[in-house]
Amino acid sequence: MKVLGIDTSTMMGSIGLIDGERPVALFNLNIEVTYSERLLPAIDILLQNSRIRIEDIDLFALSIGPGSFTGLRIGLGTIKGLSMALDKPVVGISTLEVLAMNIPFTPYTLCPVIDARKGEVYTALFSYKRDSLVRSTEDMAIPPEDLIKMIQTKASPGGIIFLGDGIYAYGDIFRRGLGHKALFAPAHAMGPSAISVAKLGLHKFNRNEILAPTSVPIYIRKSEAELKYGKGRKKNGSI
Repeated sequence: MKVLGIDTSTMMGSIGLIDGERPVALFNLNIEVTYSERLLPAIDILLQNSRIRIEDIDLFALSIGPGSFTGLRIGLGTIKGLSMALDKPVVGISTLEVLAMNIPFTPYTLCPVIDARKGEVYTALFSYKRDSLVRSTEDMAIPPEDLIKMIQTKASPGGIIFLGDGIYAYGDIFRRGLGHKALFAPAHAMGPSAISVAKLGLHKFNRNEILAPTSVPIYIRKSEAELKYGKGRKKNGSI
């Protein structure tokens, strides 16, 4: 089964193709160009170099959030369009789960962190039981100081591996709060991999966990536009 995975949740865009469990191609791009300009051309480049037609794709998988509101909307809209045109199913994967897949089979707690702006990170805790990635918490948006407190109460003893772009903004806070327990993934493991998106998507498909046509990204919190709209309605006495 050929699965095309995409991640548009962070600045580091990723497109991956697998055939069954075998990776076929991976395309990463981290430049200051919007996904509306680069996503479809990047998909086309990957498929052309893989000598696979878009019609040959059996399943689409994407990171559905949390992450960049604009990136998530463009990613989901693009994949929905391809899915409808080709009559192929779509599955959605948590961006944080995709990040946690970058460090396999570790005995330590995994803590992916994405910079959510406004002094917060998108995060969740994961661990491995034998060869399976297991969630310890749901996805959330919290200040890094509160994340440290949560780790101290909920994480298993031992090191905590941080990964994701949130460590560039808040790595020093994690070091001060957790000392030698705070470990940081290498540079190549900091961004979500679309190969992991595709693999997790295939497993979800096999469990019949298909996205509905009306599905929306997992934003965790309201966008700035929604917050301003709510404030405006309150001022006008509409709420």
